[in-house]
Amino acid sequence: MIKVGLLYLLLILPVGLWAQTEETVKKEEEKKVVVDSLYREDQFYISIAYNLVRNSPRGFSQNSFSLGLSAGILRDIPLNEKRTFAIAPGIGYSFNSLRQNMKIEEIDGVANYSISSDFEKNKLEMHYLDIPIEVRWRTSTPESHKFWRIYSGFKFSYLFYSKSVYTGSTEKIKVFNNSDLNKIQYGPYVGIGYNTFNAYAYYGLNPLFKSGEIDGEKIKMNVFSFLVIFYIL
Repeated sequence: MIKVGLLYLLLILPVGLWAQTEETVKKEEEKKVVVDSLYREDQFYISIAYNLVRNSPRGFSQNSFSLGLSAGILRDIPLNEKRTFAIAPGIGYSFNSLRQNMKIEEIDGVANYSISSDFEKNKLEMHYLDIPIEVRWRTSTPESHKFWRIYSGFKFSYLFYSKSVYTGSTEKIKVFNNSDLNKIQYGPYVGIGYNTFNAYAYYGLNPLFKSGEIDGEKIKMNVFSFLVIFYIL
């Protein structure tokens, strides 16, 4: 009887261990399958832009590369069960540099503008606090970050610091926080992209300057920006 009992134990023990191991593996696989059904997309961003001036005065021209940089956070708020449609309010910072031939100087505390060709360096730098709000459509899923997206929105920007630098053959002029620059900028934007690469366009609806003139012509120029945006999360 003892021999029969030992034989039975030797036969049943491997089966029990195998069943226990299989059950453990199955549980581990089930854990891996679980995904976050409440995921949010594209909440941090950085971008690089090319700034193109529109409605410029006579004789005005851009030179070199007018750079723009921005970064910020957007709160993704999905509106449907599949989380493919959402809105996203946010806050961010942007820097815009215009390299051009318009000379900016202050005379008795008042900004004065003229067109110049005799310079080594001539640029206008502007720093903004941005408040964007987006409407988002995408083909995202919980399992993949590679998807198509079409985002459109509207952005308000507050100018908190500006500097223009003109370096001529005989003079160097710096103007800080030009009071003739509009403090508030606003305009629509739209973007389309897939995975990492996303192309955007923004159009400023109001002019950069309040009342500046060149030879009696009011400066009505605004900015049209082309951006490449990268989303971190």
